[in-house]
Amino acid sequence: MKTILVTGSNGQLANCIKDIEANYKGFKFIYTSASDLDITNSAQVDSFFKTNPIDFCVNCAAYTAVDKAETDSENAYNVNVIGAKNLALACKAYKATLLHVSTDFVFDGKNTSPYLETDQTNPLGVYGSTKLEGEKAISTLLNTYFIIRTSWLYSEHGNNFMKTMLRLNKDRDELSVVVDQIGTPTYAKDLAVILLKIISSNNKNYGIYNYSNEGEVSWYDFAKAIFEEIGSQIKLFPIKSVAYPTPAQRPQFSVLDKSKIKQALLIEIPYWRDSLRKAIMNYNE
Repeated sequence: MKTILVTGSNGQLANCIKDIEANYKGFKFIYTSASDLDITNSAQVDSFFKTNPIDFCVNCAAYTAVDKAETDSENAYNVNVIGAKNLALACKAYKATLLHVSTDFVFDGKNTSPYLETDQTNPLGVYGSTKLEGEKAISTLLNTYFIIRTSWLYSEHGNNFMKTMLRLNKDRDELSVVVDQIGTPTYAKDLAVILLKIISSNNKNYGIYNYSNEGEVSWYDFAKAIFEEIGSQIKLFPIKSVAYPTPAQRPQFSVLDKSKIKQALLIEIPYWRDSLRKAIMNYNE
């Protein structure tokens, strides 16, 4: 029986893996939070891998507070760079495959067509910079890795845009949402399926891949769809990014091209609106 270590067990992606793990017979899952395994501590990571024979490590642990990272750069660096490096070193030493989740924030958003894995990276802030450095640490140290860049992750778990909108719907009559940032909402459960498909199919096409749901929308469109799905009467107003300044600059356009992962795994990717409907249904249940 192969063992899969999933870090960041309190986050939404790890919780989505927990939701579907029963579909993957023949695998033993170990989930760790920062209190069980501090990935920023190299000795602790090495000791954990020595004690627990790990075949695959899915790194869902990340510092994802985009705005807070601008002033808390040391912690962001420790988790996103040092943590990724420590896991890569342990995977190398103990012959495990690393699946690492990265982000559309490695790009600057100046493209006008969907980003390929090979496109020039140019992060705009600390979060994107540390995620990119983490990617580089992994690819330098390790041969057996999959880096999956994703975007606009949401689910029924954790803190995310969908859950924020559902909460605001109870408190507010009207809402303004940014209309000039374009990307693709990605249901974390769809990403969880992809991560476990890579593992269960014994794929050896290592490297960097993009994965998001299909389609492209603004945050305003995403919010509008959420409220339409629940039959909300809330009044929604589109605003420009300049009207809603944040400590960290966001990419204006971060749609990802998924051709590579579709060919590697022979998959069809769900359209974002169909996945949103499922997520809201699961959340309500």
